[in-house]
Amino acid sequence: MTAPYTFDVFCSLDGYGSFNADGDWGGYWGKQGPEFIAHRAEQYGQGFRLVLGANTFRMFQRFLGSMTREREAEDPVNTRMKFAPTTVISSSHEAPLDWPDATLERGDGAEIIARLKAESPVPLRSHGSLALNRAAMAAGLVDFVQVTIFPVITGVTGTAPIFAGAADFDLDMVSSRTFDGRIQELVYRPSLH
Repeated sequence: MTAPYTFDVFCSLDGYGSFNADGDWGGYWGKQGPEFIAHRAEQYGQGFRLVLGANTFRMFQRFLGSMTREREAEDPVNTRMKFAPTTVISSSHEAPLDWPDATLERGDGAEIIARLKAESPVPLRSHGSLALNRAAMAAGLVDFVQVTIFPVITGVTGTAPIFAGAADFDLDMVSSRTFDGRIQELVYRPSLH
């Protein structure tokens, strides 16, 4: 039996995964609320292995690097992500990684994810890591695409269109939820078109 793999990504309504330095949005585009935070804390409180690409791991190091476990009460989502067992797929990082419970893997991302799916006793989740996850989707390795849409349009400051350059996919909806009356979470099962 293989471990399920979820590509988990945040975006603006217009499909951008982040914003440039001119955007003064803040984390979660400043739109998070208590329902959303509780839901994410629950998702990241369950047993899983986090899988990150090189760029997303650099971003995590920059923004979460100084975070300690003592911050879990005030920021449970990011604390749980930082201290989760993590596999970093990168040819540009050197071991040992300055990150708790992290393993560095070098090589073809799709091959590594296929091996992790076969070996992992817990579900795999990848947050962001756009290029890695577009390749994993094209290889048929992504079981679920979880897209969280924040109620903003970042037409001027938006960067990293989440599906730019991806193959064509059909999506079967698994679930949809609204948090705090404004944030949409859509979960799909992808298949190549």
